[in-house]
Amino acid sequence: MATEYDKLETETRESFGKGAARKLRAAGKVPAVLYGHGTEARHLTVDAHALFLLVRRSNAIIDLQIEGSSQLALVKDVQRNPVMMGMTAIEHIDLVIVKRGEKVVVDVPVHLEGESAPGTISNHESTSLSIEVEALHIPDSIVVSIEGLEEGAHITAGAVELPKGATLLTDPEALVVGIVVPAAPQLEDETAEAAEGETAEAAEGEESAEESSETASE
Repeated sequence: MATEYDKLETETRESFGKGAARKLRAAGKVPAVLYGHGTEARHLTVDAHALFLLVRRSNAIIDLQIEGSSQLALVKDVQRNPVMMGMTAIEHIDLVIVKRGEKVVVDVPVHLEGESAPGTISNHESTSLSIEVEALHIPDSIVVSIEGLEEGAHITAGAVELPKGATLLTDPEALVVGIVVPAAPQLEDETAEAAEGETAEAAEGEESAEESSETASE
């Protein structure tokens, strides 16, 4: 049985430039471009709210509805305005045509699962891994378990279990997560003690100055 993907209605875009893009966004639409497989790029517009719901997941596959026909596409890039929030932040989207059976290169988020040994913390060094995988079988995330790991333990990209059929493109020696014991707050204590010492010395100096002033007055 074929997998069903979320559908997204599109319209052909015929106006270009910053001014035209601003008008589209003001009307609740987002400019998009679709390319791939040697075809000429197609300039489209999509509904901002519908798009926002679909791209909350990385590497989403969308069933585009273009002039009465369907086309599967991978969300390759979402350009966002850093000062805006929600669907109004999306300014442009790049989509790549995908076909069943072909492989694509994607960056997949790494999620840590479990708790390391008591008294330790995990340093999550690589938050995503680059893999080559079948376009219609891209995982939502790659899960790495740190359950019970002791201080000094580390997991490299090459040691991570990938989905069946996926190939790692990230350097296998790249550190994904390391387990350490947090440093004791000794420096903070020493700084506080030094500050207290300086305050005490200043107070003693003020007292000495007051005594000298009183003696001179007498």
